[in-house]
Amino acid sequence: MTQAGTARTGDPERGTLDKAADENFPVAPFFLPRAWRDDLTAVYGFARLVDDIGDGDLAPGGADARLLGVPAADADDRLVLLDALEADLHRVFDSTPSHPLLRRLRPTVHRAGLTPEPFLGLIAANRQDQIVKRYETYDDLLAYCELSANPVGRLVLSVTGTSTPERIRRSDAVCTALQIVEHLQDVAEDLGRDRVYLPAEDMKRFHVVEADLAVPTAGASVRALVAYEAERALNLLNEGTPLVGSVHGRLKLLLAGFVAGGKAAIGAIAAAEYDVLPGPPKPGKLQLLREVGVTLRGEG
Repeated sequence: MTQAGTARTGDPERGTLDKAADENFPVAPFFLPRAWRDDLTAVYGFARLVDDIGDGDLAPGGADARLLGVPAADADDRLVLLDALEADLHRVFDSTPSHPLLRRLRPTVHRAGLTPEPFLGLIAANRQDQIVKRYETYDDLLAYCELSANPVGRLVLSVTGTSTPERIRRSDAVCTALQIVEHLQDVAEDLGRDRVYLPAEDMKRFHVVEADLAVPTAGASVRALVAYEAERALNLLNEGTPLVGSVHGRLKLLLAGFVAGGKAAIGAIAAAEYDVLPGPPKPGKLQLLREVGVTLRGEG
């Protein structure tokens, strides 16, 4: 489901947070106030842990399962782990959680007045990943992104005290776009997990079958399909871009980084001629910085 898919090693908390460098967007950049950086890092740690459970990417040895109180016999059962994580999440709000990443989240929850709903959405998305492996329509995929991606943007707005209905709407568009872009980058990896996030109706339209996704290099039909989905993601990013101009100061730069990260990733996919099968096309730092500049100028 996510961009950083390698197994975690070492300390469960540190191993999770170290994955921030692999994302398409800045998680908690240095220019933000320290309190925001701490809060956004805590939110990221939770979101990353949920995804690592859902993707089977926990560090070997069962440390996370033990921290969540899951018996060794169930340490590889993702649904059991997600249930245990949900129980520990509720302890964030009413007592003391067991996992260090959730203990780290507790001050953020209370400082920002966060509610359980966005966190529960992320858990629900990963439960869905264990059951739903294919999406028939684009609308089905959007409904999945409502759980898997949009809560993160809403949490960013809540942490920074800038939530409004219009900003939430724009944020949802950006977050859904970022999720779709990650799916496009990770077509081969996701297929290896027996997941396909390309809508079946679009695959049929472009005469693509799953066997076409399991080869080293994409053919013309797959490239056309990826280009089509990338254009959809770019349209969503453009819809969400006014979010950047609705805020000020360092938050404006952070949100520009989110938008620019998505646009730069789409640019990298296009530069690879929409052949995502050899591995995730990723933008360089200069490309990302250029996109940040374009976004800021456009919304300044």
